[in-house]
Amino acid sequence: MRPMIIFNQVNKWYGNYQALTGVSAEIKSGEVVVVCGPSGSGKSTLIRTVNRLEPIEQGEILFDGVNIHGSSMRLNHLRQRIGFVFQNFNLFPHVSVLENIMMSPIKVLGVKKSEARQQAGELLERVGMSHRADAYPAQLSGGQQQRVAIARALAMKPPVMLFDEPTSALDPEMVGEVLNVMRGLAQEGMTMMCVTHEMNFAREVADTIWFMDQGQILEKSTPQQFFSSPTNARAKRFITDLASH
Repeated sequence: MRPMIIFNQVNKWYGNYQALTGVSAEIKSGEVVVVCGPSGSGKSTLIRTVNRLEPIEQGEILFDGVNIHGSSMRLNHLRQRIGFVFQNFNLFPHVSVLENIMMSPIKVLGVKKSEARQQAGELLERVGMSHRADAYPAQLSGGQQQRVAIARALAMKPPVMLFDEPTSALDPEMVGEVLNVMRGLAQEGMTMMCVTHEMNFAREVADTIWFMDQGQILEKSTPQQFFSSPTNARAKRFITDLASH
């Protein structure tokens, strides 16, 4: 399997603070990578460099073989091909659920309205939200809004989906419904990079776990290895802390 995303010695600073230090890693086509670690470890910063929501100062990030921070990279073209699901849904409040999903394919890809509508309907069914197609975002629970946000990202048919703590703004009883949708995507072979605190999800769905602290990836391993016998001392402490909670 060829790598879809390659991080090569990526460094990032905020002023004097180094947020990412020498990060090198790759995500293969069809792989599900879960990035975990304590708060402030650089996880969200790292995932946001992949669609250039965050610039980097050194190193390179290749997406499908192209340097995304290079001068020739067309940002809009890049973002069409990378689905991004945020903590806070970011749906358009003034249009219905169905229209939220139709909008980008029509405006950006030039898809016919009838085709976009059909596709949006299919995507809503896929995330278990077809019964709320005509509702507005404010009429939905957080879990429902996040499922619509996932459908909206999928409408662009991206080869890669990024999830930045997609359940952290949700009430506990809604977390499962969003994770189920993500589980389904993983089973369908979607290439995914997920920053999450949901360790049961990581254990169950990830192919690879990256453990980060202080802007570095300290451990890359299978879930089985990570949860039973991590090699890095900081990762061990993280697992022990999790167990004691």
